[in-house]
Amino acid sequence: MARAHLVHRNGGWRLFVALSGGRNWPTHYFAGAVPPTVQERSQALTEIGYALTDGGEWSWTEDSEQIDDPASPVILIALTPVEPIAGGAS
Repeated sequence: MARAHLVHRNGGWRLFVALSGGRNWPTHYFAGAVPPTVQERSQALTEIGYALTDGGEWSWTEDSEQIDDPASPVILIALTPVEPIAGGAS
């Protein structure tokens, strides 16, 4: 099952679908520090050839840029299951 990742880093948001065996993952960038809405994320997924699976919800977690450094900036990460759109851009 493919998963879409939404990552906040360096003041912007990056949405991508991590695919095994490749480095050119379908990606969309959002400007600004405000998290994109669910609607904006869904639209971006459609643009890169993917859609949320039935009942797909975003789960959020945080990480740090520097492992084991409590003063390190936080990286916000969201994940959700996705599937390719038939005939999409994937």
